[in-house]
Amino acid sequence: MTAPTAIRATTTAPRAVPRDGARPAGEPAAQARPVAELTAEQVMSRVLVAVEPGESPLMAWELMRRAGVRHLPVVEGRHVLGVLTREELAATWSCGPQEQSGRQVGSLLTGRRRPRVEPGDPLHRVAAVMLDAACDAVPVVHAGGIVGLITAGDVLAAVAGRVKPSGEPGELVTGMFHLEPILP
Repeated sequence: MTAPTAIRATTTAPRAVPRDGARPAGEPAAQARPVAELTAEQVMSRVLVAVEPGESPLMAWELMRRAGVRHLPVVEGRHVLGVLTREELAATWSCGPQEQSGRQVGSLLTGRRRPRVEPGDPLHRVAAVMLDAACDAVPVVHAGGIVGLITAGDVLAAVAGRVKPSGEPGELVTGMFHLEPILP
C-alpha cells in the first residue's frame, strides 16, 4: 500500500502559535516533515501504563482512570499480549467489585486479533493496520518487546502537524498496587 498523495500536512517542532496562526516574532521557521515520511517511532506514545494478564478488571479500570488513558496494554514483562480498551472493559462488567477482583484481564483478550507495528513502519501502514483490525490503538514492538503505543489520536495529531519530537527512551509502568474491595 502506498501513502495517500492527497495528504499534504507536515509536522513541525512544538511551539506556541498565536490564534491568528502567525509565527511569533524572531522565531525561525520550523523544519517541516511530510506526513508520508513519518514512522511509528516518531508518533508513538513512549510512556505507557500497562497491566499484567493476572490483574483484575477492577485494577485495569482503576489504572485507566488514574492515568487518564483509554487503552491499556496487557503485558508479560515487555512482551505485549494485547491492548484492552475502556469500552471493552466496560462491556464485560457484569457483576460487583468482589467478582471483578477475582477475574483476570488476560481472559478478556482471548479470541481477538492482536495487531502490532514496528518502530520503522511508515504512518500510512500503521493507519492501515488499525483500519484492517478495526481498532483505535496498536502497540509498537521491537525485539519482542513493547516500546510504544499509537492511538487514533496520535495519528490525527501527526496529520495535523502536531508531532512532538522525542529522542528519549520509553517507559513502561505496570500495576504498582493491588485493589481489593472492602465490603460492608
